[in-house]
Amino acid sequence: MAKESMKAREVKRAKLAAKYAAKRQALKEAGDYEALQKLPKNASPVRMHNRCKLTGRPKGYMRQFGISRVMFREMANKGLIPGVRKASW
Repeated sequence: MAKESMKAREVKRAKLAAKYAAKRQALKEAGDYEALQKLPKNASPVRMHNRCKLTGRPKGYMRQFGISRVMFREMANKGLIPGVRKASW
């Protein structure tokens, strides 16, 4: 499990990125890079990191499901993810 502070930090970054998205786009189109640099660091969408919705794990994230590989495997083995079964050939 990730620390609650790390999860909160990611939520804060997402909110800031959404808040400044239109302003960033306008400044980029105008070519005003000095004003872009004066925006908060965390307003950049590049600084956001995908995390597991259940555990907050930052690595091994599966975009299609929004969870980490560890949780995906556990849930798939328990039959909690529809349409997913263990491969055998």
